[in-house]
Amino acid sequence: MTNFNKAIVLVSGGLDSTTTLAIAKDLGFDCYALSFNYGQRHISELDAAKKVANSFNVKDHKIISLDMGQIGGSALTDSTIDVPDAPSEGIPITYVPARNTIFLSYALAWAEVLNANDIFIGVNAVDYSGYPDCRPEYIKAYEQLASLATKAGVEGSPFKVHTPLIELSKKDIIKKGSSLNVDYALTVSCYQADDEGQACGVCDSCRFRKEGFKTANLADPTHYQ
Repeated sequence: MTNFNKAIVLVSGGLDSTTTLAIAKDLGFDCYALSFNYGQRHISELDAAKKVANSFNVKDHKIISLDMGQIGGSALTDSTIDVPDAPSEGIPITYVPARNTIFLSYALAWAEVLNANDIFIGVNAVDYSGYPDCRPEYIKAYEQLASLATKAGVEGSPFKVHTPLIELSKKDIIKKGSSLNVDYALTVSCYQADDEGQACGVCDSCRFRKEGFKTANLADPTHYQ
């Protein structure tokens, strides 16, 4: 039997995924949070993910260890590549090759184990850095893959990948989260935060976050270095 009240929610510890968790909870889902220690530059975002998961009283929170640093190719997984402090042309070096595909695959596997049909991910195609795995067409294709590649899908229980933020500006994401009483002080969005979770204030993620709070006319609770 499938369970339409259970949902896997990808939780990075950042602003977008935390808002997504709040939305899933508000929709009445029993939320199972999934985070990854994938070889990123800092683990303060995982500390944030734990705090966020606890604040929403999720049913379970798993942190999966992967070593994408062995592959590299991104400023987030290779310490020899600097995180850019200015906007860049095209897909930026902070793009982690195939990251969302890998993360969603783990979410899909856990969903099958739980007999759940719903997965939430906080991808955004408006105020973002141009990552190819944040686009609506990618999510649609992944849903098709999920139906073809799983026992549940083959047996007639398709999966839904929910992307409630995909068409929202950062301002609207923050306003939505605030209406759901999200404590953004718990979150860490910076690509190169220090061990205490203090943000650099200059990377792409910090710039989008700063502008979002500014345009939403809300106080920015981010701890900056």
